[in-house]
Amino acid sequence: MMPRHRLLSFIIPAAFFFQTFPLLAQDDTSDATNPTTEQAEQSSTSTEPVTTEHQITINNQIIRYRATAGYLVLPDYEGEPRANMFYVAYERILDDAQAPSQRPITFAFNGGPGSSSVWLHLGALGPRRVVMEADGQAPPPPYQLVDNEYSWLDFTDLVFIDPVTTGYSRPVDDVDGSDFHGLEKDIQSVGEFIRLWTTQNNRWQSPKYLAGESYGTTRAAGLAQELQQRHGMYLNGITLISPVLNFQTVRFATGNDDPYWLFLPTYTATAFYHDKLSGELAQDLDQTLKAVQLWARTDYLMALASGDALEPKKRDQIATQLARFTGLSKRFVLDSNLRINIFNFTKELLRDQHKTIGRLDSRFTGLDLNWTTTSIEHDPSYTAILGPFTATLNAYIRQELEYKNDLNYEILTSRVQPWSYARFENRYTNVAGRLASAMSRNQDLKVLVCSGYFDLATPYFAMEHTVSHMGLDPSIAGNISTVYYNAGHMMYIRHQDLVKFKADVARFYSASNPNH
Repeated sequence: MMPRHRLLSFIIPAAFFFQTFPLLAQDDTSDATNPTTEQAEQSSTSTEPVTTEHQITINNQIIRYRATAGYLVLPDYEGEPRANMFYVAYERILDDAQAPSQRPITFAFNGGPGSSSVWLHLGALGPRRVVMEADGQAPPPPYQLVDNEYSWLDFTDLVFIDPVTTGYSRPVDDVDGSDFHGLEKDIQSVGEFIRLWTTQNNRWQSPKYLAGESYGTTRAAGLAQELQQRHGMYLNGITLISPVLNFQTVRFATGNDDPYWLFLPTYTATAFYHDKLSGELAQDLDQTLKAVQLWARTDYLMALASGDALEPKKRDQIATQLARFTGLSKRFVLDSNLRINIFNFTKELLRDQHKTIGRLDSRFTGLDLNWTTTSIEHDPSYTAILGPFTATLNAYIRQELEYKNDLNYEILTSRVQPWSYARFENRYTNVAGRLASAMSRNQDLKVLVCSGYFDLATPYFAMEHTVSHMGLDPSIAGNISTVYYNAGHMMYIRHQDLVKFKADVARFYSASNPNH
């Protein structure tokens, strides 16, 4: 690992005035009622933000930057504190002739709900990244950070936000965490954070961007409208990474047939990767996906729409083709009533090898203790990244950024549950209309959609379906562009896709930044 060059380290205090199934969540084994845990958190002393200076080489160019880690106090309308929101900001140190307002600023976050921003922070965007194997697998512990030559810091400043109850972010005393745990509450609190940070750091004139991943894309779509209509803040661009805007496309439930045909191309890509396809389907992934997409939106969709009225002969034909596209047995397909649930698929595809496949990234395989169950015991793709990202984040914050906080850094927590979708009660959450509204009012707003072929949490075909039903005027429909990757939910853990991801986003910023 190349040595890091620290130029200066000093402390700057901050000015304080102030649907039911998580997309990325795993079970939180921490005991929320454990007195020891509560006492530890109450006795922890939150510290003021700390600023350090560093440098990194990106594209053969030395870039000096400031890193600030700490709390921003989130106030209510009267100015009383409601929460301490943790963030890490990176700002390029400019020459005297350059104005900070000419630099784009990107506010980045992950999803969950309940996820900190660690994945985008140390996986792709920030100036330091976790060392993974070339294909994204985890190396043996202990884990390492290296300078991220694919950081976005050469073309934008970065602010990584941990929503309340994630990371170190916590509500203040006498404020309940549930005040922040919901679709609308989350959008409002993160929107207020962005407004306040922008104001305190004199960045209202900067080109502004959002980068969200997973449920973070749901948040980003809502924020585009919230920032415009509540705060008068217009964005230049939004990067949606592994997005979901319409939850009907990803919720497997009785009476909702959409996920079955929208997940099918990802099932096919997965079967292709694990050598479960045969004949011409096993030759070229792109051609195979084109074929299955066409079949999914025609023959398969019509068969699903027929329900129990589907004729036996047609049912048999659909089962034969579905087995061919998924690598599953025809018997399993028929027993599933032509409707293959993601959790059954991840357990069944490699059952003959006593292996499971990942939900976040279906290239990954794992082992279960019990092979008689119908769904996986854990997601091997999440298991592979949890250790490296957790260890390096905790070391990085304290050692390199010199920020001390004894609270548990909540990487991905279930403490935010139950998550409120009250506005969408008795219907599926769908924020695509909010993004469409923001784009219609701000016709300069550009959106980049980034999807992985092996993502079984937020499948690429489901997002294609969502975009094609946003009802955008043809004059702005071209403001949305889509790129694809040969990896999963965190496509950037695969080195080849990390390189591609940086190049795709750099082009997007170049095209959408008026100061470029």
